[in-house]
Amino acid sequence: MTKKICFTLIINVIFSFYLLAQVAPSKYWVMFTDKNNSPYSISNPSAFLSQKAIDRRLKYGIPIQMNDLPVNPWYIDSVRNTGVTVINWSKWFNFVTIETDDTLALSKINSFPFVKKIQMVAKKGETKAQKRQRTQIIDTTIKNKEKKAGSQNNTDNASLSFNLNKTKDNYNYNYGYAENQVTMIACDYLHNLGYRGEGMTIAVLDAGFWSVDTLTIFDSLWINGQILGTRDFVKPGNNVFKESTHGMMVLSIMGGNLPNIYLGTAPKANYWLLRSEDAATEYIIEEGNWAVAAEFADSVGADVINSSLGYTTFYDATQNHTWTELDGNTALVTRAADIAASKGILVVNSAGNSANEPWKYIGTPADADSILTVGAVDENGIYAYFSSVGPTADGRIKPDVCAQGMNTVVASTIGGYEVIAGNGTSFSSPVMAGAITCLWQTNLSLNNMEIIKAVKESASQYNNPDSLLGYGIPNLAAAYLILSNKKILNIDNDNDINVFPNPFVDNIYLLFSSSDTHSVKIEIVDITGKSIRKPELFQINTGFNYINIKDLNNLSEGMYIINISYNKKTFSKKIFKSKR
Repeated sequence: MTKKICFTLIINVIFSFYLLAQVAPSKYWVMFTDKNNSPYSISNPSAFLSQKAIDRRLKYGIPIQMNDLPVNPWYIDSVRNTGVTVINWSKWFNFVTIETDDTLALSKINSFPFVKKIQMVAKKGETKAQKRQRTQIIDTTIKNKEKKAGSQNNTDNASLSFNLNKTKDNYNYNYGYAENQVTMIACDYLHNLGYRGEGMTIAVLDAGFWSVDTLTIFDSLWINGQILGTRDFVKPGNNVFKESTHGMMVLSIMGGNLPNIYLGTAPKANYWLLRSEDAATEYIIEEGNWAVAAEFADSVGADVINSSLGYTTFYDATQNHTWTELDGNTALVTRAADIAASKGILVVNSAGNSANEPWKYIGTPADADSILTVGAVDENGIYAYFSSVGPTADGRIKPDVCAQGMNTVVASTIGGYEVIAGNGTSFSSPVMAGAITCLWQTNLSLNNMEIIKAVKESASQYNNPDSLLGYGIPNLAAAYLILSNKKILNIDNDNDINVFPNPFVDNIYLLFSSSDTHSVKIEIVDITGKSIRKPELFQINTGFNYINIKDLNNLSEGMYIINISYNKKTFSKKIFKSKR
């Protein structure tokens, strides 16, 4: 079954706007032959691209091309003047999306010399949600709603026992319930260096952003002007804050902020909220909507796209993809994702939740070769049973990496709960997207593909990738050092580790690689040899390891020594405490 919205929540509400009983006309793509006689010119990109988008191209040596030119407005007007409703249009694929039940209008459009072909992309008729209203089968759980939408839906209700009463203090940035999903990939290290997404722009392509304009968890985004705007490419002019909760939860993982309770992976980034997904239906039109939304994200200068969406099969079986089409070059939405990447945008997409179903593989655009596809692990870093697997049809590793997508904590619209736990690669994707935005912020001279390469190299299975986790769980502290051209010391071969910052104020980070799995004892002593805190034992794994020693702010200024003991070996590192 198609994974159009790649997530499962334990609790949610079915909103009545999905159940409106009305029959819509069919929808079509009108494909144009050319962009001849366009009022736009490659030599004047400011007429159709923001300065930020132009600057991105200049910075990374990306030329303005023909597919940057908007669709010829005279072509659009000619189609509109036949009486059809124009929904949106794509400059990358040179088509306009229309809605009509007028066959005469279609015949007239088809006769235009600049029209290449007309393709039906959504059929007239009832949606499954409307059928449920007609038969009075009103679902009240997210499981049944997502079964309709084609999302992973066999989560055990035992997940409700996720501890929402755990202690909410002792986090340097007060991550609260989000601590595990943030620290698993060492995103907290980037935050503590001062990189939290400032000046970066993330476009969120999703199904709606229910109550983002009113929920407290998003207050700081509004107060600081970090919500740059919204667009609805499914129903232009619509209020995206009255549509699906899915995008709201996705956004919370990156930009959410509840003091002492929750903090996202990119709390200081700017956001565009773009609705490309119609949660009530499943037709190939949504691939076109995705492309149009990505084009908009490019035009306004977005740095990163998070897309927790995917497409495989549709209500109209003639539109279905086959696994052999997952080659990175066939599906329209896949080609759109790669075009977005070619414009310098770092595209992050969820892998899907199909592992336990007949279609176990990733969907589209997750098969794109120039994006970062994210699978899911649980809170302990173990493969999540639902996370879609690779490889692609042409044999490439997918997913690329994984992040926490099981028992991921997200914003809630349920009375009495500010946050809840949910499952799905829809949630591991924004965990990674927000974090990688902060990583890119550390070195903006590098392009999107260089950032993706460093993230893969930092991951736990980089030397032995597989079809479940790809290259594994990234370590963004290691990725930061890789991008900085600094050596990551091996505790077994070098008998040394990277310790930073040095001098330190509050936290000390230990980063090293290991050739084996074993335990390490860490002790901090003063210059007299007196232990200043109880020795701690850490289990380390093969590959990159990252340890954060917190709450050292109360130490006096001066020199201290870290003693590291493992495998009957001991070595020491000098560190210096300074004022804030």
